[in-house]
Amino acid sequence: MNNDVVLRLKGVEAGYGRIQALNGVDLEVRRGQIVALLGANGAGKTTTLKTISGLVRATSGTVEFEGEDITGRRASDIARLGLVHVPEGRHILKGLSVRENLELGAFTVRDANLRRQRMGEVFRLFPILERRQHQDGSLLSGGEQQMLAIGRALMHGHRVLLLDEPSMGLAPKLVLDTMRIIKRLNQEGTTILLVEQNARLALKLAHYGYVLEGGHVRMQNDAAVLRADTSIVQAYLGD
Repeated sequence: MNNDVVLRLKGVEAGYGRIQALNGVDLEVRRGQIVALLGANGAGKTTTLKTISGLVRATSGTVEFEGEDITGRRASDIARLGLVHVPEGRHILKGLSVRENLELGAFTVRDANLRRQRMGEVFRLFPILERRQHQDGSLLSGGEQQMLAIGRALMHGHRVLLLDEPSMGLAPKLVLDTMRIIKRLNQEGTTILLVEQNARLALKLAHYGYVLEGGHVRMQNDAAVLRADTSIVQAYLGD
């Protein structure tokens, strides 16, 4: 595995108006890894992803991607660099077919052959989407919508995926299916920063983990070390 740092946060602070959500977050994601970002509700996990992807502006500190300072850049520009955010809630567009939802993910890709190639890759990974490509995307099951949300991100062209609560609202079997998909993406070369409510499952999947508390990193370690410490899981992960 290549251990180069592809994404780095240094002293990042961010919030919403007078509400301070992040308080000096330091975080690194190495190429080829799955890094789990964990913590109780309100710890700052989603805000961290939004700050990385440019949806929330950092008020202090820096976000670096591939050694380049991207702090304060527009979300669309950050996505074009290959840092692609799959937000919580999936956000499938009602009234558009599965295929049309996927095509929206490639709106910046001008090369028609490249778009077709990526569509083929998504259908290889998610055969159910190919079979249902002409159906309204909003009518898919929760698990299928999650596949569609991830597939839409892959259509954009990605170097790092930011996944926010991919198992939320899914039945237990679909949670396991989703985690297998994430593992497969990683095995095929995708670097992933994963926010996930199922702490034990996330740490089983990840290489490294960070635990947020009150908007700052409370602890970090190899995922196996964090998973083995039951006091950590009970005290900080709400699981």
